[in-house]
Amino acid sequence: MAIFGKDEAKNDARAAARPQEEKLPRHVAIIMDGNGRWAQRRGMPRSFGHKAGVEALREVIRHSDELGIQALTIYAFSCENWKRSAEEVGALMGLLLEYFARELQELHRKNVRIRILGDIDGMPERFEKQKKALHDAVLCTEANTGLCLNIALNYGGQQEIVRAARNLAIRAAGGEIAPQQIDTAAFESELYTAGLPDVDLLIRTSGEMRLSNFLLYQLAYAEFYTTDTLWPDFDREAYDKALLAYAGRNRRFGGV
Repeated sequence: MAIFGKDEAKNDARAAARPQEEKLPRHVAIIMDGNGRWAQRRGMPRSFGHKAGVEALREVIRHSDELGIQALTIYAFSCENWKRSAEEVGALMGLLLEYFARELQELHRKNVRIRILGDIDGMPERFEKQKKALHDAVLCTEANTGLCLNIALNYGGQQEIVRAARNLAIRAAGGEIAPQQIDTAAFESELYTAGLPDVDLLIRTSGEMRLSNFLLYQLAYAEFYTTDTLWPDFDREAYDKALLAYAGRNRRFGGV
């Protein structure tokens, strides 16, 4: 008789704690909050927490790919985050370069497509290496058909909506589209997320209860899941718990 080893038994337990495939969200968005507090509780600088947060992100991306989730959108850096100290911003941008140097080829092999949400060309000139790394990642993976990994960087939801409205106004002024033709589909075609399903599940870690200018249009009917877990401690089990909570929701989309 076959006897399960410890790792096999653990894997079986994990599988039992996940929702069935048909109950998985198509599109998950995550506000990865709590890196700074995680580090401060350990007497370390905030940059230490951001580095630990990258490890948590790596596991969530891999797990999303394994589960067959269509799209994962992560809030990496907002338009407002430039207000942080030069030291912290520099550390975050350094981690960005390190991440793509280490992970891009593996993501590409796994058929992951990378998209950037936000104005990366509007980043300060001192981050030219980061801009190039982002453009290279998009170009390298643009033909891939697996998990769509969306990285929101120098991103703001309000700014995205204004950008879409401006682009439609330019098209209307040029005669490309009549004002009466501007509908939901036309507007969504001008968003960074054009072609993707709306967000089904929004996860925010660290216990905060706000959107922080994230995907304001795309979250119209998303299910919200918040946890007190700080982002560096958000592992596969914590992710599965969020997915199970989503699977138990009754989504009515305005109906009864």
